[in-house]
Amino acid sequence: MVGFVPTMGALHEGHLSLVRRCVKDNDVCVVSVFVNPTQFNDKHDLETYPRTLEADCSLLESAGCDFVFAPSVEEMYPEPDTRVFDFGTVSRVMEGAKRPGHFNGVAQVVSKLFYIVEPDNAYFGEKDFQQIAVIRAMVKQLNLPVTINACPIVREADGLALSSRNTRLTPEQRQKAPLIARTLRESATFVPEKSVREVIDYVVNTINSDPVMRVEYYEIVDGNTLEAIENWSDTDYPVGCVTVYCGDVRLIDNIKY
Repeated sequence: MVGFVPTMGALHEGHLSLVRRCVKDNDVCVVSVFVNPTQFNDKHDLETYPRTLEADCSLLESAGCDFVFAPSVEEMYPEPDTRVFDFGTVSRVMEGAKRPGHFNGVAQVVSKLFYIVEPDNAYFGEKDFQQIAVIRAMVKQLNLPVTINACPIVREADGLALSSRNTRLTPEQRQKAPLIARTLRESATFVPEKSVREVIDYVVNTINSDPVMRVEYYEIVDGNTLEAIENWSDTDYPVGCVTVYCGDVRLIDNIKY
C-alpha cells in the first residue's frame, strides 16, 4: 500500500501527525513539498509563503517518510493547466467565494500529484475542512482509486491551530491569535440553546472585539454539503468554519458542534 501526504512545505507538527499516520497505515510513505502557484489568488501571499525544504526533509526523515517529491513549478506545469472543475456548492461557498480560483488550483495540483504518485491512501488535516470536501468531490468526479483520510487538527498548547502561516505572526499577534479557538470552543457550550444566528453573532463579535483581529467570515454549515444552515435541526453534522485576519495574516479554523 502506498500512502501520500501532499504539503506546501514549512512543515510543523500538524503535517508530521499526518506523516506518522501515513507511515503506520501503509508500506510506503510519500510526501510532496510544492508551493502550488495556481491556488494562490493573492500574489503577495504566494511570494511570502515560507519555504524551508532542507528543514522539511530533515523532519520528514525523522517521521519515517520514505520518499519526498519536491518538484519545480516547471516540472508540475510544463504547460499551463487549463482544466476547469465544477464541484458545486462545496467549492463555491466560504473559501470558494472569498478566494476565486483557489479550489480549482487545488484540484489541478492534487489530481496531478495523485496521477504521479498513484497512492492507495492520501492524508489531509481537518483544519482545511472545506479543502477535504473539495478533494473528495474531485476524486469522485475523476474516478480516482484513492481513499481520502481526514485527520484531526493539531493545536498549540494555547489552542491555536498549527499553520505554516503562524510563523508570519508578530509576537503580539501570536499572543492574540488563540482567541479564535477559544471563542469557537466557548460557542459550542451555547448549542443548542442559542440559535444558529446567535452563535454566529457571538463568534464574530467576540473575535472582532480585539483590534488586532478581523473576521472575514464565520459560517455554520452542514459538514457534508457545506450548505449554510439556519437551524440546528437542519443537519446532524453542523460545523462552524471561520477565517480571521490577525494583522495581515489569514488564519482558518473550524469546530464540530
